[in-house]
Amino acid sequence: MSNEPKSSTKSRRDFIKKSTILVAGSTVAGNLQIARAAHAYGDEVIKIGLVGCGGRGTGAAVQAMNTNGDVHLVAMADVFEDRLQGAYRAIKSKHNEKVKVTPDTMFVGLDAYKKVMESDCDLVILATPPGFRPLHFEAGVNAGKHVFMEKPVATDAPGVRRVLDANKIAKEKNLCVQVGLQRRHEEAYIETMKRLHDGAIGDIVLSRAYWNGGGVWVRPRQANQSELEYQMRNWYYFNWLCGDHINEQHIHNIDVINWLANDFPVSAQGQGGREVRNGKDHGEIFDHHLIEFTYASGMKCLASVDISKVAGTAFQSTLMEQPEPVILPLAAFGMQTEKNSSMPADWDVVAINRNTTICSLTYGKVNARMKVITAPRAR
Repeated sequence: MSNEPKSSTKSRRDFIKKSTILVAGSTVAGNLQIARAAHAYGDEVIKIGLVGCGGRGTGAAVQAMNTNGDVHLVAMADVFEDRLQGAYRAIKSKHNEKVKVTPDTMFVGLDAYKKVMESDCDLVILATPPGFRPLHFEAGVNAGKHVFMEKPVATDAPGVRRVLDANKIAKEKNLCVQVGLQRRHEEAYIETMKRLHDGAIGDIVLSRAYWNGGGVWVRPRQANQSELEYQMRNWYYFNWLCGDHINEQHIHNIDVINWLANDFPVSAQGQGGREVRNGKDHGEIFDHHLIEFTYASGMKCLASVDISKVAGTAFQSTLMEQPEPVILPLAAFGMQTEKNSSMPADWDVVAINRNTTICSLTYGKVNARMKVITAPRAR
């Protein structure tokens, strides 16, 4: 603890719990803003719990501990023992001294998340397949935990409503809730958006957002494997777990267009199907969508997401005052920047909650997917 007089010092828990929630307007903060905010008022350890020990959960935990200050991992949970152990080894190889997990705080099974919520962690990282996000977020809020959760926040409309209801309680409890949309922390996007909002090309009437990729992993069915285990290990291909790739992946780029418009679409129409990724190992998701979103201003966005043999774009241009645009590579650093450089070093803001707008973003993608499947036009 700090040696400052008690009259000028607040403990981390007191500071976080009693501070007023700020609803962020134009940025999505990283989960360790909470930790760094706390360190502005004391030197207590920030304890984090991890629910979901796949690649993204492992990466998020490492990035959390990359930040300044004493940030320790104290509890972990996953449905599968092998995933938990793999994540433990990977995280420990990066931050050996900060991993305080013991066999007693490593939990396996569908209900393992409950044990993390019962632990003494201050903040929980939710990185399971998104179909579980509403359940886990609700549990975290009810347990009084600050939450960083990966996008999207749900895979269907009832899930979005469940997250919205839990978010109301989070605000009442002054809990920090943050969602992993790192585009808003990458310099290329920030600079481009500033210039567009300043009128560099006039009023925006048409935009395009696209995500082209070469597909993801397929994990072959194993002997004596239940259908539930098979689908969970291949969660990307099943809509109840993934929400289809327009929701799970393209949410990033459509978030950028919403940022550009300072609004959400009012209607959507489009088409989609399965042309390349259509085998029995590819579940039920589509391999392409093309959606026309319309905004209240009249601006249109043509949003496409495709699986092809050619990788998607690797660059983002910024509108610079030179004859040729400056081309900046878009690397994975945005996920780290999201967690450690969104706010000034003196941290006078603690609780940030933009989850309501993220729910609207998620619902827009769910709505678009359902429109493609069921109706010529969805509002």
